[in-house]
Amino acid sequence: MSASAPSTAELADLVDVSDRIRAEIEKVVTGRPELVRFTVAVLLAEGHLLLEDVPGVGKTTLAKALATTVSCTVGRVQFTPDLLPSDLTGVNIFRSQTHEFEFRPGPVFANIVIGDEINRASPKTQSALLECMQENHATIDGVSYPLPRPFLVVATQNPVEMEGTYPLPEAQRDRFMARLTVGYPDPRDELEMLERQEVADPITALAPVTDAATVARMIGVVRRLHASEAVKRYVIALVGATREDSGLRLGASPRAAIQLLRAAKALAAVRGRDFVLPDDVQELASPVLAHRVLPSTESRLSGRTTEEIVRAIVDRTPVDHAAGHEPVRRAG
Repeated sequence: MSASAPSTAELADLVDVSDRIRAEIEKVVTGRPELVRFTVAVLLAEGHLLLEDVPGVGKTTLAKALATTVSCTVGRVQFTPDLLPSDLTGVNIFRSQTHEFEFRPGPVFANIVIGDEINRASPKTQSALLECMQENHATIDGVSYPLPRPFLVVATQNPVEMEGTYPLPEAQRDRFMARLTVGYPDPRDELEMLERQEVADPITALAPVTDAATVARMIGVVRRLHASEAVKRYVIALVGATREDSGLRLGASPRAAIQLLRAAKALAAVRGRDFVLPDDVQELASPVLAHRVLPSTESRLSGRTTEEIVRAIVDRTPVDHAAGHEPVRRAG
């Protein structure tokens, strides 16, 4: 039996919280409202976010701004080639006074973990996050420690062709709900950015607009949003098409279908709806699926990106008629 749909009051509260988070982030991330909207959607879907782009475009600024807007614990990790897995998860220290081992938790034991330049660490260290991101606990010396909820990893990475980077393993990429690119601002937005940051860093002026308990409650509201069977079939059709496309040698996993639906629910909620439309799925198809698939040799040689392939799949995959005419459902 499915959970009851969110009430009108719950949905209004969620929209208010998400709007306040977005407004605060947009004080430092100018001219990219959709990027901020998708970031907030990933937060409310309790997913993990991968920000990829060239250095200096604001990846870390976006991650820090998101962490600042929520009154919660924040862990920060600067990934380097010599970073060890224990530097992330923590270590047991022997105390001579008590003759006992004491666990000292690492930065991963936080509500929001900012991983800066994650693809500069070795694959062994990158893999230390796998258990944390999937199962919300960390195992150190055979003992499992639960991580706080909500738990969100916001990682930044430079394009893999840049010097000193290691490609993330497929299993690691699959743990991230979405991969977003920041991109260069247009001249008008860049001028506004220069004026704002000419004297001081605007992040220092940001203030929390909500807390971890509220975000956890909003995540529960998002999970209860209605998604019709037609919308679910559409999600499965998109994911299934990636497994059959000749331009890909590895399609999206079943986890990708779950993540796409959850992200679409969060995007619908942020927009004030208590039901999912195909438009929500289509907008998030590339951010959620493109980093999980692998291009074929022919696609790589021709310079065709996985984003282009996923967009082509969206364009040619028909939408069930019923999925595009979802009735408004209110529970209170």
